[in-house]
Amino acid sequence: MREPPPVPRLASAPAAPAEPSPLPRCPECASAPERISWRQRPGRPVVLVFDPCGHRYTSPAPPVLAVTPPPPEAYEGPAPLSW
Repeated sequence: MREPPPVPRLASAPAAPAEPSPLPRCPECASAPERISWRQRPGRPVVLVFDPCGHRYTSPAPPVLAVTPPPPEAYEGPAPLSW
């Protein structure tokens, strides 16, 4: 059995400021999307559509969906005990 092809990563524009968003930026205009929809038909590449800009990106593999914990600086720790 052959290994699946590597999944290409979507990179944000180098000049774009970092902002907390779980979605990658549009590879064409580097805008932060509100939603990314995708469709794949048998034997065809995956088509990603970035909303609201409407740009499309094709990929040979479906996107990798992952849930990540919040950054450590967002965690304040347990509430202090009152005496």
